[in-house]
Amino acid sequence: MTQADWIAVDWGTSNVRAWIFDERGEVRATASSDKGMGSLDPAGFEPALIELVGQHLPETGKVPVIACGMVGARQGWVEAPYATCPCPPPGLADAVSATAADPRLDVSILPGVKQSGPADVMRGEETQIGGFLATEPGFDGILCLPGTHTKWVHISAGEIVSFRTCMTGEIFALLSRQSVLRFAVAGDGWDAQSFQAAVGDAISSPQNLSAWLFGLRADSLLNETGVDVSKARLSGLLLGLELAGTKPYWLGREVVIVGAPSLSDLYVTALAEQGVSARFMDGGNLSLAGIRAARAQMESKT
Repeated sequence: MTQADWIAVDWGTSNVRAWIFDERGEVRATASSDKGMGSLDPAGFEPALIELVGQHLPETGKVPVIACGMVGARQGWVEAPYATCPCPPPGLADAVSATAADPRLDVSILPGVKQSGPADVMRGEETQIGGFLATEPGFDGILCLPGTHTKWVHISAGEIVSFRTCMTGEIFALLSRQSVLRFAVAGDGWDAQSFQAAVGDAISSPQNLSAWLFGLRADSLLNETGVDVSKARLSGLLLGLELAGTKPYWLGREVVIVGAPSLSDLYVTALAEQGVSARFMDGGNLSLAGIRAARAQMESKT
């Protein structure tokens, strides 16, 4: 079994991932589980971590563990206070230590980033941004990180200058699962043309959103409109509303969409309809790259 020289951990609300590094700085093993922050109380984090990586810990000596994400939330292992933007992605110098009963664990938790006005916070995305900047340090533009709570982030001179969070993904989930619209959009299928048209509708007339949403239900009842059209139109209306509200971020700027391919493709397509040629980057390994960058910053100063 590979013995860890140090361990990187990305601890989300639903899941946790770990990467075990050897003394040469290479990943020798990975581990994951569904024991995210949402299923744990503060006392549960250390047992969950040991269950995840315990087989890679030595019998004696300390192993540095660098963690990012919701592990540092107020409800997490220990709260890691937010850094205030504008700021570079937080590094190990900004990290908070978590007390562990197991003497082999030396746990550091990277903080999130806050914005005072308009009020906004991120926790986890800042580490992905650090991973992005490790590969493109001179980037000056906008990073869009799609997800349940999508982030639009202005990056300049290696710093997070400002950002906005949109709850588009969560609103889509609520409407499609718990509202009257669930009868119109339940099932598979996708109509790209309906999606694109809905994006344009919402950008040009966002004040009509509420009426258009109920229209999806009425259209399915009266005209037997298919699920593929209704689901695509719901997604397009909500994404169009998001784009209408974030226009100061994406208009006339270089935009990189960082995330999972399927969701990111919707953003690329929607922006293309507005004349913005956004670039896509798979965000799967950026959290790890960000943790490595945070560790490398500290090592360069010692």
